[in-house]
Amino acid sequence: MFGLEAAAGPTGAAILIGAVLVEALVLYVGYGLLESALGPKIARMLRGE
Repeated sequence: MFGLEAAAGPTGAAILIGAVLVEALVLYVGYGLLESALGPKIARMLRGE
């Protein structure tokens, strides 16, 4: 996907771990923003308000 398969050994492992951490951070922030933006509206809808 990003050419990470070309790196091998410890360097490849470090690059892969870094990519996974960046992806996790992006998802964490993205879902947090979605939850703060849509959470109250969805909760009101579920309560029938």
